[in-house]
Amino acid sequence: MKLDDKVTKVPQVGPKSKEKLANLKIETIKDLLYHFPFRYEDRSKIENIQNVLKSHQNGKDTQNPVTIKAKLTKIKNIYTKNCKRLTRAAAQDETGEIQLIWFNMHYLKRSLRVGETYLISGKVGTFSGKTSLIVPQMEKEQVTNLHIGRIVPIYHQTEGISSRWLRSRINDVLAGVEEEKFGGLVEEFLPEKLLEKYAHLVLGEALKQIHFPDDFDLLEKARARLGYNELFHELVRVEKVKQKWELQHNPVEIDFDEGILEDFVEKLPFRLTNEQIVAVEEILEDFREGAAGLPMNRLLEGDVGTGKTVVAIVAALANLESGRNVLYMAPTEILARQHFATFAKFLPEKWRPYLQLVTGDSPRRGLSPERTVLSKDSPLITIGTHALLYKKQKYKNVGLVIIDEQHRFGVEQREKLLSYNSDKTTPHLLTMTATPIPRTLALTLYGDLEISTLTEKPRKEAKIITKVVPNSKRKEIFKWIAAKNEPTFIVCPFVEESTHPAFADVKAATTEYETLKKGALKGKKVGVLHGQLSSQEKQKVVEKFEKGKLDVLVSTPVIEVGIDIPDATVMVIESAERFGLASLHQLRGRVGRGKKDGYCFVFASSEEKERGESNAIKRLKNLEKFEDGLSLAEIDLKMRGPGEIYGVEQHGFKNFKIADLSDINLIENVKKDVKMYLESFQG
Repeated sequence: MKLDDKVTKVPQVGPKSKEKLANLKIETIKDLLYHFPFRYEDRSKIENIQNVLKSHQNGKDTQNPVTIKAKLTKIKNIYTKNCKRLTRAAAQDETGEIQLIWFNMHYLKRSLRVGETYLISGKVGTFSGKTSLIVPQMEKEQVTNLHIGRIVPIYHQTEGISSRWLRSRINDVLAGVEEEKFGGLVEEFLPEKLLEKYAHLVLGEALKQIHFPDDFDLLEKARARLGYNELFHELVRVEKVKQKWELQHNPVEIDFDEGILEDFVEKLPFRLTNEQIVAVEEILEDFREGAAGLPMNRLLEGDVGTGKTVVAIVAALANLESGRNVLYMAPTEILARQHFATFAKFLPEKWRPYLQLVTGDSPRRGLSPERTVLSKDSPLITIGTHALLYKKQKYKNVGLVIIDEQHRFGVEQREKLLSYNSDKTTPHLLTMTATPIPRTLALTLYGDLEISTLTEKPRKEAKIITKVVPNSKRKEIFKWIAAKNEPTFIVCPFVEESTHPAFADVKAATTEYETLKKGALKGKKVGVLHGQLSSQEKQKVVEKFEKGKLDVLVSTPVIEVGIDIPDATVMVIESAERFGLASLHQLRGRVGRGKKDGYCFVFASSEEKERGESNAIKRLKNLEKFEDGLSLAEIDLKMRGPGEIYGVEQHGFKNFKIADLSDINLIENVKKDVKMYLESFQG
């Protein structure tokens, strides 16, 4: 057995199980082994029946399951008056007897044997006036029990794949972890020096203890070791990317006139913030250092409205003045057009004809008819989407590549952009994001980049008032919106309603669009925007909203970046518990961008409403307290983990299942360990 073998090599995993496991993204033995429990139940303490009965009668805690060891004395399948199927049984030990109840599980009568002794675990409740164990788990006592009589792992499951089934299959893989037959399935890769430094468990033992811990101390040690692994592997990757970049010894030289740049900044209709000035200086210094053989590789991180685009314009202008081309890549056509308009507004007049937009629909579109008579060798600022990656001709003389919302592009795509120069020179790279990134995440995911951060907002007159609203006040809020009569966004997580029961209460844009225009917002001009529309359709909808031809825009989170409607003042976010706080913060940044204050009303799904001050509602309440995205991202990092904040696949966090990314000291230590580890091979 090898880690990269298909999961069907595991006993009792056939073609049908393989298909179901794919829903959990389990395709190989390694995937199965690294499908870690998300919680544990302590079923190790065995109580006698008399104590269980007394505790329940005295009203003590019945939320946690109890475990007993008892003989099954009777079992019977019955039908109620309403034709519901019940299985009623009784179990007895030397101290007393207790009733066992299951619903719609008549098959149990065939598998359980009267007279046999079982370990039994379940929650205590009352049924037909009797203290009972409701839907308990049963397992015969063995030398080593998997499901009861121990600390029991609980896994994420899917239809047809239960946590109990996963336990058995993972145990099959781990069987003999301390024996020679486990062999090379899990090989230790950390040097003895690092294992001793942190008193880490060896890898095989850590995997055994994460799934089937002997005690909670060993569980914590296993989590510490496997969390360290995740950080170690990621930081090795980051360090290798950084080393590869540093080997690019042929950067494009940028020979700019600082006086021209200073004059440009002076003539802007607003003053740059201190942080913008610092960011510009850091970028220009990177250009100067390029002459020493190291191309710029910088991340410009800035909250919504902190003025990243203006900083990018200064960097682009330095390249134009040096006779270099600039490529500016945005994740969506809407955002590309938005940046095109911003560049056209602020670039010095002499350079405006040298601006072009390239999207999937428009191969080339200049600002001026003079564009056609410009020399083909004239430097250009080319703004576009991923279509820039697939243009047939090679770009020449590219001095700067700017990637906006860079986490949405893969490493391979970025490298393709950087390989455009036919003379093998390496352009400077400026990546930008409005996604708030806590410092610990920046050290891991973006550890190969220099980082500039913008937090100060140039426009301070308008503010955004955020309220987490109970569903009971929904009618009142929409009545207020109708009366206010100002451009309004309604944001829903889904395009269409889901048929899955778990998502029954989650709002969908297409359904909400039809409901609102016939109901609460009847008489208003309502439009809908989502990712299934074509580029042309999206652009038409946005333009209609921008020109006031629509009063309300019902949308999916496609508006999170790139929509700049200064007149929009109201936003409603539906089923908000499905978003990370950082994403919610970016969404609300679409309103209050003009002189008027913005209002953001946050609703949870009805399932959350019923639970009152649930954890989800408490988490959302942070939007009322904090106005900066970084604080909100830090909160979500601690409460939900990075994959939940940013979206696992898009942001490269799929390898972080256990690592504590809020522990900056640990990350700093792992960075040092990685450098030592790599130097030992290179030396």
